[in-house]
Amino acid sequence: MQENNFKVNPKSLKTAVTRVEKDKIVTRGYNQRDLIEKIRYSDMVFLLLKGRLPSIKESRIFNHVLVSFCDHGATPPSTQTARLITSSGSPLNSAMSGALLSFGNRHAGAIEKAMELYQSKINSVHLIDDPSIDNKQIAGLAIEIYNEYVVKGKKIPGFGHRYHDVDPRADKLMEIAVNKGYIGPHIKLALALQDLVNDKKHIKLNVDGANAAILSDLGFDPQLGLGIFMIGRLPGLIAHAYEEQMDEDEFRRFCDLEDIEYMG
Repeated sequence: MQENNFKVNPKSLKTAVTRVEKDKIVTRGYNQRDLIEKIRYSDMVFLLLKGRLPSIKESRIFNHVLVSFCDHGATPPSTQTARLITSSGSPLNSAMSGALLSFGNRHAGAIEKAMELYQSKINSVHLIDDPSIDNKQIAGLAIEIYNEYVVKGKKIPGFGHRYHDVDPRADKLMEIAVNKGYIGPHIKLALALQDLVNDKKHIKLNVDGANAAILSDLGFDPQLGLGIFMIGRLPGLIAHAYEEQMDEDEFRRFCDLEDIEYMG
């Protein structure tokens, strides 16, 4: 047997995620043999990130979140990056690495900012489970955000879309949340803010803003926002890379020589 050259000091690596024993794998206290048979993939993601299995209601809405992130055609930089790298003959893992590295403040960065915004505002008030009082406080928070951002000429994270007047994914997610009774304080805040911004500026929630509210009501830390987005988007990126490999000419060009303006 080859010697393990990656050695750490005894007990220096600690984890509560998965314990591996001979002929047994236990994740968050559950035997993976049982999980394989009994839960959906989205439930496994929830378990890994939250340390517990979701309730039936949580399972359904979290699955909706992952599906809504799956793909947005060939328009996003991450998808274009994946296809461009694939066209050079690079393997799939290289294309996915490039695609994931393209996420930044202007692409997929709004979800964490929106989660931080919603959670900081909700945490700043004392909600008492009395809708007549709580809803007034939440409406007041929406006005605060509007004044802090829109009045000062700043863009609210999670609002507006370069291609859609109404982001169909956000619209459907909020419809499900309302009709299925998934609404918590963060979703209430997002909807109150949307009513205000749409009335004044005709701008509505995008998929990042809608999911930021849902994930906040599910109790996720904002630092996991981008990670959850990546989990949802990865299958779409793989599909685009595979399509590029199978159906398109190799060595896709970003531009032609006549498209380049030399400034030197």
